[in-house]
Amino acid sequence: MAAGDANGLDFWSFVELAHRRLSGEYGFKHQVATELLLTLNRAANMVTYDLEASVHRPRGLSWSGFRLLFVTWLAGPLEAKKAAELTGMSRAAVSNLAKTLVGDGLLAREQGEHDGRSVLLSLTDTGHSEMVEIFREHNEREAEWADVLSAEEQRILIVLLDKLVTNRDQFDVRGRN
Repeated sequence: MAAGDANGLDFWSFVELAHRRLSGEYGFKHQVATELLLTLNRAANMVTYDLEASVHRPRGLSWSGFRLLFVTWLAGPLEAKKAAELTGMSRAAVSNLAKTLVGDGLLAREQGEHDGRSVLLSLTDTGHSEMVEIFREHNEREAEWADVLSAEEQRILIVLLDKLVTNRDQFDVRGRN
Protein backbone atom coordinates (compact mmCIF):
# COMPACT_ATOMS: atom_id res chain seq x y z
CA MET A 1 0.00 0.00 0.00
CA ALA A 2 1.41 3.37 -0.98
CA ALA A 3 1.85 6.12 1.58
CA GLY A 4 -1.27 8.27 1.66
CA ASP A 5 -3.60 5.53 0.35
CA ALA A 6 -5.68 4.91 3.46
CA ASN A 7 -8.87 3.73 1.75
CA GLY A 8 -8.13 0.04 2.25
CA LEU A 9 -7.02 0.33 5.86
CA ASP A 10 -8.78 -0.94 8.92
CA PHE A 11 -7.34 -0.64 12.41
CA TRP A 12 -5.22 -3.80 12.27
CA SER A 13 -3.87 -3.18 8.78
CA PHE A 14 -3.02 0.36 9.92
CA VAL A 15 -1.07 -1.11 12.86
CA GLU A 16 0.82 -3.33 10.41
CA LEU A 17 1.47 -0.35 8.13
CA ALA A 18 2.70 1.71 11.09
CA HIS A 19 4.98 -1.11 12.17
CA ARG A 20 6.47 -1.46 8.70
CA ARG A 21 6.89 2.25 7.98
CA LEU A 22 8.16 3.26 11.41
CA SER A 23 10.82 0.58 11.25
CA GLY A 24 11.69 0.59 7.55
CA GLU A 25 11.41 4.26 6.61
CA TYR A 26 12.21 5.98 9.88
CA GLY A 27 14.34 3.48 11.78
CA PHE A 28 12.32 3.47 14.98
CA LYS A 29 13.08 0.39 17.10
CA HIS A 30 10.09 0.02 19.41
CA GLN A 31 7.26 -1.07 17.11
CA VAL A 32 5.87 -3.58 19.61
CA ALA A 33 5.55 -0.76 22.17
CA THR A 34 3.69 1.29 19.56
CA GLU A 35 1.41 -1.65 18.74
CA LEU A 36 0.77 -2.29 22.44
CA LEU A 37 -0.21 1.29 23.20
CA LEU A 38 -2.23 1.76 19.99
CA THR A 39 -4.17 -1.39 20.89
CA LEU A 40 -4.56 -0.45 24.56
CA ASN A 41 -5.85 3.00 23.62
CA ARG A 42 -8.18 1.57 20.99
CA ALA A 43 -9.64 -0.99 23.41
CA ALA A 44 -10.10 1.56 26.21
CA ASN A 45 -11.73 4.07 23.87
CA MET A 46 -14.07 1.43 22.39
CA VAL A 47 -15.22 0.20 25.79
CA THR A 48 -15.64 3.72 27.14
CA TYR A 49 -17.61 4.87 24.09
CA ASP A 50 -19.81 1.79 24.20
CA LEU A 51 -20.61 2.20 27.91
CA GLU A 52 -21.32 5.88 27.47
CA ALA A 53 -23.49 5.39 24.37
CA SER A 54 -25.41 2.32 25.54
CA VAL A 55 -25.80 3.04 29.27
CA HIS A 56 -25.04 6.61 30.29
CA ARG A 57 -26.14 8.96 27.50
CA PRO A 58 -29.65 7.44 27.38
CA ARG A 59 -29.91 8.39 31.07
CA GLY A 60 -28.64 11.93 30.42
CA LEU A 61 -25.11 11.35 31.77
CA SER A 62 -21.70 11.77 30.20
CA TRP A 63 -18.88 9.31 30.89
CA SER A 64 -17.26 11.96 33.13
CA GLY A 65 -20.52 12.49 34.98
CA PHE A 66 -20.83 8.77 35.61
CA ARG A 67 -17.23 8.57 36.88
CA LEU A 68 -17.78 11.40 39.34
CA LEU A 69 -21.05 9.93 40.59
CA PHE A 70 -19.48 6.47 40.81
CA VAL A 71 -16.57 7.49 43.06
CA THR A 72 -18.85 9.69 45.16
CA TRP A 73 -21.34 6.84 45.50
CA LEU A 74 -18.74 4.34 46.67
CA ALA A 75 -16.17 6.52 48.47
CA GLY A 76 -18.16 9.59 49.44
CA PRO A 77 -18.81 11.95 50.88
CA LEU A 78 -15.44 13.24 49.71
CA GLU A 79 -13.62 16.44 49.00
CA ALA A 80 -13.63 17.62 45.40
CA LYS A 81 -9.82 17.33 45.37
CA LYS A 82 -10.04 13.63 46.28
CA ALA A 83 -12.82 13.11 43.70
CA ALA A 84 -10.50 14.57 41.06
CA GLU A 85 -7.73 12.19 42.10
CA LEU A 86 -10.00 9.12 42.08
CA THR A 87 -11.63 9.94 38.74
CA GLY A 88 -8.44 11.03 37.00
CA MET A 89 -10.01 14.40 36.20
CA SER A 90 -8.70 17.86 36.97
CA ARG A 91 -10.12 19.76 39.95
CA ALA A 92 -11.57 22.31 37.54
CA ALA A 93 -13.35 19.57 35.58
CA VAL A 94 -14.78 18.10 38.80
CA SER A 95 -15.92 21.55 39.92
CA ASN A 96 -17.69 22.27 36.61
CA LEU A 97 -19.22 18.81 36.43
CA ALA A 98 -20.37 18.99 40.04
CA LYS A 99 -22.35 22.16 39.24
CA THR A 100 -24.27 20.29 36.55
CA LEU A 101 -24.88 17.23 38.73
CA VAL A 102 -26.01 19.42 41.63
CA GLY A 103 -28.43 21.13 39.24
CA ASP A 104 -29.71 17.72 38.16
CA GLY A 105 -30.40 16.83 41.79
CA LEU A 106 -27.92 13.93 41.85
CA LEU A 107 -25.06 15.48 43.82
CA ALA A 108 -24.87 17.76 46.87
CA ARG A 109 -22.05 20.21 47.59
CA GLU A 110 -21.20 21.46 51.05
CA GLN A 111 -18.37 23.53 52.38
CA GLY A 112 -15.56 21.39 53.80
CA GLU A 113 -15.26 21.06 57.57
CA HIS A 114 -11.53 21.79 57.90
CA ASP A 115 -11.02 24.35 55.15
CA GLY A 116 -13.59 26.93 54.10
CA ARG A 117 -12.28 26.74 50.53
CA SER A 118 -12.75 22.99 50.19
CA VAL A 119 -15.95 21.43 48.90
CA LEU A 120 -17.45 18.17 50.10
CA LEU A 121 -19.39 16.14 47.53
CA SER A 122 -22.04 13.57 48.34
CA LEU A 123 -24.89 11.90 46.52
CA THR A 124 -28.42 13.02 47.14
CA ASP A 125 -31.01 10.35 47.84
CA THR A 126 -32.04 10.62 44.19
CA GLY A 127 -28.41 10.32 43.13
CA HIS A 128 -27.96 7.21 45.23
CA SER A 129 -31.06 5.55 43.79
CA GLU A 130 -29.99 6.49 40.27
CA MET A 131 -26.49 5.09 40.75
CA VAL A 132 -27.82 1.73 41.93
CA GLU A 133 -29.95 1.50 38.77
CA ILE A 134 -27.30 2.91 36.43
CA PHE A 135 -24.59 0.64 37.76
CA ARG A 136 -26.79 -2.44 37.45
CA GLU A 137 -27.00 -1.79 33.69
CA HIS A 138 -23.36 -0.65 33.48
CA ASN A 139 -22.13 -3.79 35.24
CA GLU A 140 -24.10 -6.05 32.90
CA ARG A 141 -22.48 -4.34 29.93
CA GLU A 142 -19.05 -4.67 31.58
CA ALA A 143 -19.67 -8.39 31.94
CA GLU A 144 -20.52 -8.68 28.24
CA TRP A 145 -17.16 -7.12 27.38
CA ALA A 146 -15.21 -9.15 29.93
CA ASP A 147 -16.86 -12.45 29.05
CA VAL A 148 -15.00 -12.64 25.72
CA LEU A 149 -12.03 -13.56 27.92
CA SER A 150 -11.89 -16.58 30.19
CA ALA A 151 -11.75 -15.94 33.94
CA GLU A 152 -8.03 -16.74 33.86
CA GLU A 153 -7.42 -14.36 30.92
CA GLN A 154 -9.30 -11.62 32.79
CA ARG A 155 -7.05 -12.06 35.83
CA ILE A 156 -3.92 -12.09 33.64
CA LEU A 157 -4.98 -8.89 31.88
CA ILE A 158 -5.64 -7.21 35.23
CA VAL A 159 -2.18 -8.22 36.45
CA LEU A 160 -0.54 -6.93 33.26
CA LEU A 161 -2.40 -3.61 33.30
CA ASP A 162 -1.61 -3.21 36.99
CA LYS A 163 2.05 -3.78 36.17
CA LEU A 164 1.94 -0.97 33.58
CA VAL A 165 0.26 1.40 36.00
CA THR A 166 2.29 0.63 39.11
CA ASN A 167 5.65 0.79 37.33
CA ARG A 168 5.09 4.17 35.71
CA ASP A 169 7.43 5.77 38.25
CA GLN A 170 10.38 4.22 36.38
CA PHE A 171 10.17 7.06 33.86
CA ASP A 172 8.85 10.63 33.80
CA VAL A 173 5.08 10.11 33.50
CA ARG A 174 2.95 13.19 33.11
CA GLY A 175 -0.59 12.99 34.36
CA ARG A 176 -3.00 14.00 37.05
CA ASN A 177 -2.16 11.08 39.32
